[in-house]
Amino acid sequence: MAHKTGQGSTKNGRSTIGKRLGVKRADGQWAKAGAILVRQRGKGIHPGTHVGIGKDYTLFALVDGRVSYRPARGGKTVAIVSPE
Repeated sequence: MAHKTGQGSTKNGRSTIGKRLGVKRADGQWAKAGAILVRQRGKGIHPGTHVGIGKDYTLFALVDGRVSYRPARGGKTVAIVSPE
């Protein structure tokens, strides 16, 4: 029997780092203008009133206000910022 293992391939070491996606401002939280609300891949949550969308589908607040997420037609979810 060999006392050293061969130079075979490993089953570990392929995992990629997390991209930190998800909701950054929850329903009811206060957000300043420019604050990131959601980081996502694709339009899982759509932009609503006073919410902008970046080229990577990041949603951000256009005004200072309270964040809310509401269901919309077609089973969509819409992010809204209500200025106070």
